[in-house]
Amino acid sequence: MSVKVEKVEKIEKNVVEMEVSVEAEKFSSAVNSAAKQLAHKVSIPGFRKGKAPRRLVEQTLGTDALYNEALDRLLGPAYAEAVVESGIDPVDRPDVDLVQIEEGKDLIFKAKVTVKPEVELGEYKGLSIEQEGVAIDDMKVEEDLQQKQEQHARLINIEEGTVEQGDTASIDFEGFVDGVAFPGGKGENYGLVIGSGTFIPGFEEQLVGAEIGQEVEVNVKFPDEYHSEDLAGKEALFKAKIHKIQRKELAPLDDEFAKDVSNFETLEELKEDIRKRLIEAEEKRVENAFRNAVVAKAVDNASVEIPEVMIDKRVEAMVHDLEHNLAYQGLNLEQYYAYTNSNEEDMRERFRPQAAESVKTELVLEAAAKAEGIQVSEDELNEELEKLGELYKQDPKALKESLAARGELDYYRQSLINDKTVKFLVEQNA
Repeated sequence: MSVKVEKVEKIEKNVVEMEVSVEAEKFSSAVNSAAKQLAHKVSIPGFRKGKAPRRLVEQTLGTDALYNEALDRLLGPAYAEAVVESGIDPVDRPDVDLVQIEEGKDLIFKAKVTVKPEVELGEYKGLSIEQEGVAIDDMKVEEDLQQKQEQHARLINIEEGTVEQGDTASIDFEGFVDGVAFPGGKGENYGLVIGSGTFIPGFEEQLVGAEIGQEVEVNVKFPDEYHSEDLAGKEALFKAKIHKIQRKELAPLDDEFAKDVSNFETLEELKEDIRKRLIEAEEKRVENAFRNAVVAKAVDNASVEIPEVMIDKRVEAMVHDLEHNLAYQGLNLEQYYAYTNSNEEDMRERFRPQAAESVKTELVLEAAAKAEGIQVSEDELNEELEKLGELYKQDPKALKESLAARGELDYYRQSLINDKTVKFLVEQNA
């Protein structure tokens, strides 16, 4: 073996230092390769680029240039080999110090790196956590049925009468602050559902009682946290005109309604189907709540000192996920900060407790899996990849190769181990 770990020393909590040696022959080979590479980057009289002998390249650029180029090629792979040999589990990039660098002698370097912390497991079996019962009363069924009634209601035009809560009023409006119209404060034939909370608090309520054709002056105050700093906390006057009033007409809850909104012939059949679906959803909710409670208790019972770098990385991942989700909505982080009256530093600080809990949960699950010998076999891995391939319409073999190429296969395997571990914990606490 050309790379050898001479010693591994714990120098502080969750930080180790390895002393690693690389055989002299391997280092010399790397220096010669570096000289050949650098020969292409310099012009030496009498030689075409890339053809000058090492001696002249070294005279021109200096020995340090050759050594630095060799180290760029050698240190990464040598460190990776040393990590495998030592069995440490780094969670950050190493700080590398050269101890000995001289051709004809072993290359020796020290690598100081933060490693995954040790977890002291507490009680994680027999936690005596009670699972909720599942019950759906008639009120829940009626509420679901009324939602369907609302969803399938039709809007009818009101020829006479006034605006009421729940109506859709078609309005023109224009807003003024200190008597001056402000940008974005004007609209025409806007369909506003009264009571939806779409407009500034207090706006919609002041339209209640207005008739078709009536002009209404609406006085409101913009919230102090309003996303536009120019308007935040300011008093405003809106001039609005009612053009049209539409009101929901609810169909009676009878057999005809059931036929119109479902594949059932009677209202009772529809109600039974609603009850069945509500029970299934409640069973799933209760099951998830129990699962989360078991995991949370096992995590709470464990002790571990998490390196800050692990929390930082998890916060970074959470920010990336948020940015990705915002992009789907046509937004970006700057807009998010404006809407939430925050900034990047505030957001990252808010994410830290959740990030720390997430990291601790993973560490505890890994420790429990190790303690119980929970693994995922190659057959189990391939079976899960087949399911994943089916879901995303990809060839499982190609998917596995893609995950391996991106260095994500081990992460995927670990996620499956974590899933098995959670299942084990739940079974042990059922």
